[in-house]
Amino acid sequence: MDARPAPVQGAGPEPFAGRSAELAALTAQLRAPATGRGCRVLLVVGRPGAGRTALARRFARTELGGRQLLTAHLADPDGTPHAPGAVARRLLALLGRSTRALPPAGPGAADPACAELRAALTGRDTLLLLDDVPDAEHLAPLLPEEPRCLVLAVSAGPLTALADRFPVDPVILRGLDEAAAVELLTALVGGTRIGCDPVAAAELGEACAERPAPLRLMAGWLRAHPKAAVPEAAVALRAVEGAADPLAAALLLRYRALPVAQARMLRMLTLAPGGRVDPRTASALAGCPAPEAVAVLHALAEQELLDQADPAADGTARYRLPGRHFARLLALREEHDRPAAVQLARARLLERLIRLTDSARALLDPAVPAPDPLPGPLRLRSAEHARRWLAEECEWLLAAAEQALARADLDGSVGRLVGALLRTLPLAAEHGLPAGEAHRLHALVLALAERQGAPRRAAAALLNLGDLRAAAGEWAVAAEHYQAAVAHTRQPRDDAAAARALEGVGECRRALGEAVRAADAYGRALALRQGLGDGAGQARLLTRLAEAHAAQRRFDEAVREYRSALGLLRRLGDERGAGAVGRALNRLSAS
Repeated sequence: MDARPAPVQGAGPEPFAGRSAELAALTAQLRAPATGRGCRVLLVVGRPGAGRTALARRFARTELGGRQLLTAHLADPDGTPHAPGAVARRLLALLGRSTRALPPAGPGAADPACAELRAALTGRDTLLLLDDVPDAEHLAPLLPEEPRCLVLAVSAGPLTALADRFPVDPVILRGLDEAAAVELLTALVGGTRIGCDPVAAAELGEACAERPAPLRLMAGWLRAHPKAAVPEAAVALRAVEGAADPLAAALLLRYRALPVAQARMLRMLTLAPGGRVDPRTASALAGCPAPEAVAVLHALAEQELLDQADPAADGTARYRLPGRHFARLLALREEHDRPAAVQLARARLLERLIRLTDSARALLDPAVPAPDPLPGPLRLRSAEHARRWLAEECEWLLAAAEQALARADLDGSVGRLVGALLRTLPLAAEHGLPAGEAHRLHALVLALAERQGAPRRAAAALLNLGDLRAAAGEWAVAAEHYQAAVAHTRQPRDDAAAARALEGVGECRRALGEAVRAADAYGRALALRQGLGDGAGQARLLTRLAEAHAAQRRFDEAVREYRSALGLLRRLGDERGAGAVGRALNRLSAS
């Protein structure tokens, strides 16, 4: 089912001032005749804190019309870019479409999910609002050849590499003019205080370099100091030491005035995967009760230290740590928090996610014993609630596991989280766990197993990865996974896994038209099945071996293997299988 046009995040009561020239430039580009094929791309460029996102949202709200709005961030607050395929999967989910596409097998390969997104956008009136675009290489794979699609990108740079395919004339944001800066302060602080001293308000705007983000922070300072005169704000800002620019100075000024609990939580939120937080994760990171986390998050958002995100389906408030503040908050965390305290916060978050996932499993499968209940505000209350929570949070849960795995210091908790996800996510998926998510989970299992020296688990993960690639028709990559699984079955010896892996290698070589190599793999798998006494497996491999011989025109060997398989199936009492092999033997004899 198609997603309905969504409201522009943050576009409601958020004060907005100035930028008439920039809005006019975007409107002129939109109204201008198209000069190339494909979608129309509008680009907003500026330094962090210049109001890029606010301008883009304001323009999107104005020009949305009957278009369907899809929004996505292309990078984390710390600047880590998202793979185009991951962004494409999120946008496809917003369209109500799932994808079975697997991530690309190697660096530089195109992700098929991007092609699926471009196809899904064809024939639609859509507006893509893509924030935090790191470079043209991460944006271009998402752009469809659909003239009715409008892409509004927000970036720190001009993305000149797009010019070959899409004409782009970036709208560059600088500081607000003096009147707009005063207007913004008036909207945020109140007309009486600002109107009593417009000269001081203009001086405060100048001290903030006329940039909206520091202006908003200083407006919060004035609200927090209702008896302070406007000139005192500019004096306080200029007195901040250790700040490289007005944005950093305003952030430090506001941070130093926070209560201890709020300051600590703000620092710990830099540990949230993707910078996205809600009361469940914030209370785990800070080690505080959920009601306290709700109050602190709300207070931080009121002070412009967090961006408010769209709420969850169950109404839970969600926030995003702004990228413009991330580097400074990270430095503050490294300055004030011991490494052991940071590791403990990360461990609490992983344990919280494990408990939430296990509780979702118990709700979805009544046969599973219910774990110890979470506190009331954090609890999943029904099977439908659990299903919606998993659907919304799946990408974030996988990102949390991948981020923790990369740090390599909480492997036990990561393994438990991955195991919980492997058991729970298939229960929530209507048509089974999507291949892309299954691939990420098994890749996590493989990385953990190899780091911990667990060859049996590594072999099992490689077999699952091979099965996923084979199901997608990626035979060469699947063969590599199966062959790697064989290597992990040697010490300690695991003949059953080795036989399965070698049979997988044979199937891949057969699909690639390499009959000789397929016969070799089948023969080695057959020897292992014989040692295991697996009659059904032997019969299956004898049939495959016969087919490989026939493909090489080695008909005598093929007839021999077919007859061996036929006799074995009759001894096993498998009349249906014996009939199929008998017919294949007759066709071969007749030819």
